[in-house]
Amino acid sequence: MHWEIDKNKPIAAQICEKVSTLIALGEYRAGEKIASVRETALAAGVNPNTVQRSFEELERQGIIYSVRGSGWFVANQTDIAKEVLDSRIIEKTAEYLEDMKALGLGFAAIKKIIEEWEE
Repeated sequence: MHWEIDKNKPIAAQICEKVSTLIALGEYRAGEKIASVRETALAAGVNPNTVQRSFEELERQGIIYSVRGSGWFVANQTDIAKEVLDSRIIEKTAEYLEDMKALGLGFAAIKKIIEEWEE
């Protein structure tokens, strides 16, 4: 798993986003064990306590669950992770559109940029 941590944003939130995105995209399936706190911390280059807090938050959201002594697993309802991803997509798209609007671009110009990008 490739990690790109932005030190200017809350690290725990980035870990939550990454793990929930991987689940929503099917990289991890329901009931599958995910990387341990230590493995994730090492791969991401962050403190294990931060990863632990992230995993606990994902557990509160119903995206993963822990089995004492066995690790962390993907919850059976992966649709929760998909809903989180859909929310992120909407949020990121809105940010992009607001940024383009602030640069003076209208919808037609934005659409043209997107169509050219697609090619």
